[in-house]
Amino acid sequence: MTEEKFHGSACGSTFSYGLPRPVLDDLFASPRCWLVTGAAGFIGSNLVEALLRLSQRVVGLDNFATGHRRNLEDVLASCGDEAAKRFRFVEGDIRNAAACREACDGVDVVLHHAALGSVPRSLEDPLTSHEVNVDGFVHMLLAARDAKVSRFVYASSSSVYGDHPTLPKVEEAIGKPLSPYALTKRINEDYAAVFSSVFGLSCLGFRYFNVFGPRQDPEGPYAAVIPRWFAALAEGKPVSIYGDGETSRDFCYVDNVVQVNLLAGTSSVQGVFNVAVGERITLNELYEIVRDLVEPVRPGAALLRPLYEPFRPGDVRHSLADVTKAKTLLGYTPVLTVREGLRTCAAWYLRQRNVAGG
Repeated sequence: MTEEKFHGSACGSTFSYGLPRPVLDDLFASPRCWLVTGAAGFIGSNLVEALLRLSQRVVGLDNFATGHRRNLEDVLASCGDEAAKRFRFVEGDIRNAAACREACDGVDVVLHHAALGSVPRSLEDPLTSHEVNVDGFVHMLLAARDAKVSRFVYASSSSVYGDHPTLPKVEEAIGKPLSPYALTKRINEDYAAVFSSVFGLSCLGFRYFNVFGPRQDPEGPYAAVIPRWFAALAEGKPVSIYGDGETSRDFCYVDNVVQVNLLAGTSSVQGVFNVAVGERITLNELYEIVRDLVEPVRPGAALLRPLYEPFRPGDVRHSLADVTKAKTLLGYTPVLTVREGLRTCAAWYLRQRNVAGG
C-alpha cells in the first residue's frame, strides 16, 4: 500500500498522518502485533483504525467505563472484513491482572491509553482515579514485562506541569500537581522510568495537550470542551466558559497523536515527550471558530453568546508545548493546527446531533 492510498481518520480525510515513507515501508514489510488499551475510547479507537489500515495485527482492551462499543463497530465497519480478522478484543479492566496478561499475550508493542481522564472527575473521586490510573498502570507494566513486550508507549498528560509558570512547557521543568489526575500521571512517568531502568522494559510516555477529534464523546459531566461546544451550538444552546475566556490552550488534533504513537512504536527512543502543535489559542478564540463552523448549518448560532462561569479548581491558566524534543528524537511533525483540525472534523461533530455538516 502506498502512502497516497493510506487514508486517515473517521472524519473521512485523505491524509496519511504525516508518516515518513521509511516508517510506512517498515510497517508493511514487518507487521507487528499492537495492544491498544482503552481501544473503545476516543484516542484508542483512532489508533486501532490507523493500525488496521496499516495491515498490523491489533489487540484491543477496554471495559467500556468511558469508551463505547459503537467506536469499535465504526472502526471495523470502515476498515472492512479483512482488517477485522486481524483484530482481537479483550473486554476487561486494567485493574485486573489476568485481563492485562491475556491482552499482552503475543504482543510486540503496547499503546497504553486506558485511564480515567478529567481533572474535575479526579477531584470528585480521587480514589477511583488512583486505582485506575496508577494501580491499573502498574498491572499493565507488569503484564508487558512478563510477556516480553518490546515497547511500552503510554499516555501521560500536560497536567503534570502543574503550577510551573514558564511557557512554553519543556519536558525537564515541571511544577507541583494541581489535581489528583495530574498526580496520577506524574506517578505513571516515575513508574515507567523505574521499569525501564530496573527491568529493561523500553518505555516512552506522551504528555498530551488537549487532544480533540472524531469519536470524542460530547456527553456527560466530564466531556471535553470542543465536542461539548459543537453539541450545544448545534442544538441552539449557549456554551459555558469557565473564567473570562482568556485562558489559553495548545489544542492538538488526534491525527497528530496517531502519527507520534506510530513513530514511537517503531523507535527505540525512551523518555517523556510533549505532544501538541506548539501554538495556543484562548477559549474565546476557540469559541469563535466553533461558532463560525456551526453557523452555516445551524443559522442563529452566531447570535448565541457564551455563559461565563467561575474558574474551576485544578485548571491551569495557560498551556503551550515545546515539541522540539519529539520533533528531534522521534521525527514528529504535527500536520494539522487547531483551526485545520476543527475544519476537518466539524462535519463529524455535527453529525452526532443530526446536523448536516459540510
